[in-house]
Amino acid sequence: VQLQASGGGLVQAGGSLRLSCAASGRTFSSYPMGWFRQAPGKEREFVAHITESGASTHYADSVKGRFTISRDNGKNTAYLQMNSLKPEDTAVYYCAAQRFQGSVYPYWGQGTLVTVSS
Repeated sequence: VQLQASGGGLVQAGGSLRLSCAASGRTFSSYPMGWFRQAPGKEREFVAHITESGASTHYADSVKGRFTISRDNGKNTAYLQMNSLKPEDTAVYYCAAQRFQGSVYPYWGQGTLVTVSS
C-alpha cells in the first residue's frame, strides 16, 4: 500500500488542523493505521493508532483528549484531527500502516509538517 499524508501547515497555539492520509489499493480496510511524529532533533514517536474497522483507537498520553484518529474505508483515507494545538506539537507527522494488528509498520507516508506558533 502507498500512503500520502497531507493537511499540515502553520497554526497558532490553541488552533486546529486535520491531517489526511490517502492510501492506494483496494485493501485499505485490512490495514491497521497509525500516526507518528518527529520533532526537530528528536526521535520519531507514536501519536495514535486505529484498528482496521475503526472500532478501537489508542493515543499517546501527550495527545489524549486533544487528537482524534479516524478512518473512512470507503475513501481509503485515515485522518488525524488535532485540536488545542500546542507549540510542542510542532513536528513532521507521518501516517503508517501495519499488515496486521500488533505487527511492525512496513508502510509509511512521506510526512507533512505541522508548525504551531506560540
